[in-house]
Amino acid sequence: MASTFPKAVAALAYANPFSAERVEMERAALGSEFVPGDPIWSVSVADPDRVRPNIWRIQKKLEPELDAMRERLKRAESDFALYEECVHSFLYQRYYTQFAGATGNWAFYRKFAADWAYYFDIPGKRYQTALPVEHFFACCWQLARAFHRIFDHIIGSSRPAARLRASIWESIFTCDLRRYRRTLWRKMGDFPTLITGPSGTGKELVARAIAGARYLPFNPSRIAFDQPKGESFFAVNLAALSPSLIESELFGHKRGSFTGAIADRIGWLEACPRDGSVFLDELGEMELPIQVKLLRVMETREYAAVGDTARKRFEGKLIAATNRDLATEITAGRFREDLYYRLCADLIRTPSLAEQLDDAPASFDELLLYMTRRTVGEEAGSAFPAVLSWIANHLPKGYRWPGNYRELEQCVRNVLIRQSYEPLANTADGFHDRYNRGELTADEVLSHYAKLVYGQCGSYVETARRLGLDRRTVKARIENA
Repeated sequence: MASTFPKAVAALAYANPFSAERVEMERAALGSEFVPGDPIWSVSVADPDRVRPNIWRIQKKLEPELDAMRERLKRAESDFALYEECVHSFLYQRYYTQFAGATGNWAFYRKFAADWAYYFDIPGKRYQTALPVEHFFACCWQLARAFHRIFDHIIGSSRPAARLRASIWESIFTCDLRRYRRTLWRKMGDFPTLITGPSGTGKELVARAIAGARYLPFNPSRIAFDQPKGESFFAVNLAALSPSLIESELFGHKRGSFTGAIADRIGWLEACPRDGSVFLDELGEMELPIQVKLLRVMETREYAAVGDTARKRFEGKLIAATNRDLATEITAGRFREDLYYRLCADLIRTPSLAEQLDDAPASFDELLLYMTRRTVGEEAGSAFPAVLSWIANHLPKGYRWPGNYRELEQCVRNVLIRQSYEPLANTADGFHDRYNRGELTADEVLSHYAKLVYGQCGSYVETARRLGLDRRTVKARIENA
C-alpha cells in the first residue's frame, strides 16, 4: 500500500473533480475503505453541499504517509516528484475551507508557508520544488473559486450536466493541470471560449464561472492577491444593440467620430484588465463588418477606437456565446468561417433542460429547488413543495420545457405570484383556440411544430433531421412564424 497509495493520491490531486473517472481514482486510493456514493457530484435537494467522505478519508491517511516519505527522502530512498504532488494534495485539502471562505484576509498564508517549509526543507538534502510557494498558494485559491463557481451554479445530477461541469473545469485549467500549473496559467487569456446551446440554458452562467475563476497572482510581501481594480467581467448582449453601438461599446470612440459622439468613450476591450473577461452574448447576431474587426483583435490582440488611428492592445480574455447553428450561418454567408475557427479552440455546449430530464428525470426536483431558492431565498423551504405540486398537477407529464431554465424560472415566479402558469405554446397567437376551432392552415401547424422542436434541440440542423425537412425550410418557417 505504501507504494500504490501515493501514486493514487497524486493522480487524484490532478484529476478533474467533475469527471466520471474521479470516483474510480478515489476507490484506487482507498481500496476497502472506499465509501460508495453517487458518481455524479452535484448540488442535491437532500444535501446541498454533497460532501464526499472519501476526500477526508484520503486526507487522514495521507498525513502519516507523507511523514514516512519525508523520512525516506532524507536517505534518498523515495521519489521526490511523487512526494511533492502528494504534499500539494495534502496542503490544498488542509486549507480548503480557508480558501473557499476567503474574504480578503490572507493572513493564513504564513501558516501555509510554514507547512510548505516543513515538508520541503528536508534536513541534509536539497530538493528543488517544481512550483514556488506563492504560485501554488495562488493556484489553490483558483481551484477553490473554480470549484464553487461550477458546483454552486451549474445544477443537475444528469450526465449532460456532469459533462458540462467537467467541460467548464477544462476550459479553466485545460485537461492537464500539471502543465497548467507549470506554464499555461500565463496563457489562458489568449484562448477565446465559445459557448453554444439553446436559448435559456445558462450560457452566461458558464461565462461567469470561467471569468470568475481566472488565475490571480499572489504577492507574499503584501500578503495579498493582485486583483483587478473595479469591474473585471464585461457582458455585451449583441442582439440588443445596433451595429454602430456594438462597435462603439467594444472598441470605444473618439469625440466627433459620428453624430452624437460628444466625448471620447473607452470601449470594453480597453476597460477590461489583463485578468478580466469580455463576454459577447448572441455572437450570431453580429454583422459581418464587425466580425472582420473582431477577427483582427483575435489575430493580433490589437484594435482602434472608432474615429481613431492609434492602435490599442486587448489584454483580457474573450468569451462568446450563441444559440445559433454556426455551421448553417457560415453556409448562408452570415458568419465568417475564419472567425469561427479562431473561436472554436475551446468549445462548450450547454445542454437543454429536456436533455437533462431525459437522462435523469429525478434531477427536476434539484433544478426546481435551485430556481425556487434563487427566487425567494429563505422562503424556499415552504415554497418549493407548493410549486412542485402545482407543476405536477397542471402541466402535462413529460413537458419538454422549450424555454429551458429561463422558462422554469418564470414558471416558479408565476406560480408563487398567481398560482398559475401558462406555457407560451398555449398562448401564442391563440394557437390552441384556433386549433380547436379548426381555423389553422397546414403551414401554420407545421411552423408552430417546427418552433416547438427547435425550442427543444436549439439547432436548425437537428430540427430539420427530426422533421425530415431541409434545414433552410425549417429556418424560414421558424423565423417567419
